[in-house]
Amino acid sequence: MKKPRILYVDDEPLNLLLLKANLSKQYEVLTAPDGIAGLEVLKNNRDIKVVFSDMKMPHMSGIEFIRQATALAPENHYYIVTGFDINAEIQKALDEGLIRKYFSKPFNPDEIANEIRHSLQIS
Repeated sequence: MKKPRILYVDDEPLNLLLLKANLSKQYEVLTAPDGIAGLEVLKNNRDIKVVFSDMKMPHMSGIEFIRQATALAPENHYYIVTGFDINAEIQKALDEGLIRKYFSKPFNPDEIANEIRHSLQIS
C-alpha cells in the first residue's frame, strides 16, 4: 500500500530533516525550502492532503504560501509551524479556517503525527 504524502515547507534544512526522519515510516514526506518551491510541489503532487509550513521564510510568509496553496488545493488540511508565539496573522488564519492548527518549534513529532492521522480520517 502506498504511504500517504504530506508536504513540509521550511527554510531551515534541519527542521525538514527532523520531520522527515520522524514521520517517514508512516508517510512519504515531501519537502520544500520556501513557499515558491512548495507551490510547485503541490502542483506536481495532487495526492498531497496535509501541508505544514514554517511561518517566517524568504519570498513569502507561511500564511501567504497557504493562501496561494489553498487556491490550488482547497481540500487540503493546512498547518503553521513556528518558532514564535501566536500572532494576529496566525490567529486570523485560524479564525478564518485557513489553517487547522499551529505548532510551536521545537515541534513534537507525536503531536504532529496524531494531527496528520486525524486529518487523513476526515479527508
